[in-house]
Amino acid sequence: MFFSFPALSLLEYLIYIIAAVLPAYILLRYVYRHDTIEKEPTGLLLTLIGAGCIAALCAAVLESVAGYLLQLILSASSPVYTVLFAFLGIAAVEEGAKLLFLRLRTWNHPAFNYRFDGIVYSVFVSLGFAALENVQYVINYGLSVSLPRALMAIPGHMSFAVFMGIWYGRGRLMENLGDHPAANRCILKGYIFAVLLHGFYDACAMISSGVSSVVFLCFIIVMFYLAFSSLKHASATDAPITPYDEPEEGPFEL
Repeated sequence: MFFSFPALSLLEYLIYIIAAVLPAYILLRYVYRHDTIEKEPTGLLLTLIGAGCIAALCAAVLESVAGYLLQLILSASSPVYTVLFAFLGIAAVEEGAKLLFLRLRTWNHPAFNYRFDGIVYSVFVSLGFAALENVQYVINYGLSVSLPRALMAIPGHMSFAVFMGIWYGRGRLMENLGDHPAANRCILKGYIFAVLLHGFYDACAMISSGVSSVVFLCFIIVMFYLAFSSLKHASATDAPITPYDEPEEGPFEL
């Protein structure tokens, strides 16, 4: 991911930004409506979107460094480079940046008192990240990329965040139960899960062969189905995070 700003009129910038941000806004509203028991503070949610934007800027720098380091040992045209960069240079970096800001802002926040909150917080950070990233893509490549990114990239970031958020919420429950190692394991599981999904998504998209395109299409259909169904299940079975709760297994486990 890179950031540059071509010469456009103010009206063009406005149109491009609206086209880029609107898909993220729609999904944010969707997740927000599923937080049915106790809505999160508006100020907190807005800062999480901002945190996601900052994470995107940090990731852009780290991805450039990762790409440079990988090119010291592999040719950029090599399929091995493509796969390694997708998983290590993009997915691990981007999900790591999201998780860092997510934990810094929410782990000890008093509003983090329900299991579903972990999903809400994770998605808001991730879609703040995705919105800024999408603005950059649309401004540089035009409105022609806005529709495919609205249908794939933005829901993709949300899907990664849903799975991370499920484990993040369970990690906070384990922390409340006094089991710090289990809390850290839950957070690590959520991170690894998001990285694997994100890396596979990017690897298929970057290889761009006929086979990888078919695999990519099947993958995103399954991933979106699991993400949305897991989100709905987590919403329907939401409960307070207290020392008296037992962690409930969802429909999607590692």
